[in-house]
Amino acid sequence: MAFHTILRSLHIIFFASWFGTILASLFLLKSLESKLTGNDENTPEFAALLQRFLKLETKVADVAVIGVIITGIILTVFYHGWTIWVVVKSLLIILQIALTISYIIRSVRTLTYPCTKSEYGSWYRLFGISFTMFALVLIVTFFLL
Repeated sequence: MAFHTILRSLHIIFFASWFGTILASLFLLKSLESKLTGNDENTPEFAALLQRFLKLETKVADVAVIGVIITGIILTVFYHGWTIWVVVKSLLIILQIALTISYIIRSVRTLTYPCTKSEYGSWYRLFGISFTMFALVLIVTFFLL
């Protein structure tokens, strides 16, 4: 029983870490918006700061996502079984990863700074995708599992 509690706690910690990295990115991008969309002479420095932050954030998020997947599989195999809702939750996480990566490749990676506010809005649409998917996963987890 103790192993189940530890495993479930790790699963929640990894999920919260993943969510936290996304939230931290949102706050940083909101803070840098005026510097990256204006004609500030320091725009290249702020763009470099953003790029460095995103590299570090990606490393933390990758560990968190892998942790969620591994602990989720272990919990499923040993404790919950492959119920329909576990499969739905798994598919939602896969969908979130796929949507996020494809949107980053299509819309966010192409941004150069300074950019217009409407181009910068691509970041906010990305967060909309991520937070919507997080909400769906949490709804399935807390109300259907």
